[in-house]
Amino acid sequence: MEEIDNPDMAKTDKVRLAVYDFDGTCIDGNSPVMLVTHLMRDDLLTFWQGFDIGMWALRYKFRLPQDESSVRAKVFKAFDGRNAELVDEYLRLFYDEIVAPRWRPQADETMRAHAEEGCFVMVVSATWQAIADRACEGHPFECAIATNMVIDEAGNYTREVMGVPTEGEEKLRVVQRFADERFGAGKWELAYAYGDHHSDKVLLSAAQKPFAVTPDHPLARFARSHGWDVLEWE
Repeated sequence: MEEIDNPDMAKTDKVRLAVYDFDGTCIDGNSPVMLVTHLMRDDLLTFWQGFDIGMWALRYKFRLPQDESSVRAKVFKAFDGRNAELVDEYLRLFYDEIVAPRWRPQADETMRAHAEEGCFVMVVSATWQAIADRACEGHPFECAIATNMVIDEAGNYTREVMGVPTEGEEKLRVVQRFADERFGAGKWELAYAYGDHHSDKVLLSAAQKPFAVTPDHPLARFARSHGWDVLEWE
């Protein structure tokens, strides 16, 4: 990875964050889409339910307006009323079997380099928390903030998103809330940010050093017009 080209960045007393998107950045692919295919294979979603979600993915690809919570409710129809601990175990196994082989080695390399600089390395993602937490167990970042679903009083998952899905502008907001609570307001800075999708522009724009990783066309154009580094990861 590149050396720090701004010497002032190395002199700050603030906690420096290195923040990574997950889907399309750390991994090759989209874990929610892969999960839908996995659920259909396990007969937890029907073909037509999968088709409905697939149409959402198509609209997302063409940057059409979407209700991020509603599609997650459709996916979690497979888990509605099921014990949350058992569902989380299912999601962890899904990560091990399907997602882990798609992890990009360059993500680990840059994470280790930033950690050696003294950065706090974290992932922020629209995927589900259990998937992101499982990735954290095997890779060099310290924590992940992802999408959570509401758990009822009996300990079972519902189809309701807890708060707002960690998507688009919400990624920057959750990083700010987390860092203010953990390190104190004004005592941290967003040194590096990595993302692949045009919806990551807000997060990347807030970083001192943004990286567009194998970006989609809108993000690639935006990154080049703003002089950002564009990385082509395997």
